[in-house]
Amino acid sequence: MIKKPYFSFSNISTAILIAFSLLMVFSPDAKALVLRGLMQIGLFQPDVGVGKTNAQILPDFSFRDSTGKAVSLSSLRGKVVFINFWATWCPPCRAEMPAINELYNVMKHNDKIEFLMVDVDNDYTKARNYINKEHLNLPVLTPVGEIPESLLGGPIPTTLILNTKGELVFKHEGASDFSGKKVHDYLTALSRE
Repeated sequence: MIKKPYFSFSNISTAILIAFSLLMVFSPDAKALVLRGLMQIGLFQPDVGVGKTNAQILPDFSFRDSTGKAVSLSSLRGKVVFINFWATWCPPCRAEMPAINELYNVMKHNDKIEFLMVDVDNDYTKARNYINKEHLNLPVLTPVGEIPESLLGGPIPTTLILNTKGELVFKHEGASDFSGKKVHDYLTALSRE
């Protein structure tokens, strides 16, 4: 009987595949890094476009900002509102954060557009520490009370875009690359309505 070598291509590739699988299961940072890489090659693009979604009014809800002040959705009427529900432990949330940060940096000077990055765990300190550690400059908020199902009824990350009338015009569940020109143009067009 011929003995097969331990270090064959088959054994090495199997070991690498097992190690990669374990890394994806047990390391949120590794999973986020892989998802971020897939976003950069063009996967996970949001399907935004004027007139694609039937606009619907959402219930008024409040979020708490860094100073502890409550910010309600009704107080933001007249502005386009980009809301992202996320958590520090969520790999897809971590994966999309740099792209959202890129969009925020381009759009933050438009006073008709407001970004709300809402930590669903309601732990402002932990969320702010994560944002700082990743060198992001996104505004972090926490929900005031239980988030209504009409805002967040499923998985995170979930991103909502409200028009200047406070109507929901875009909803996306799951990670996405929001840094592209299509999203920028969509938000700009909404802010001019």
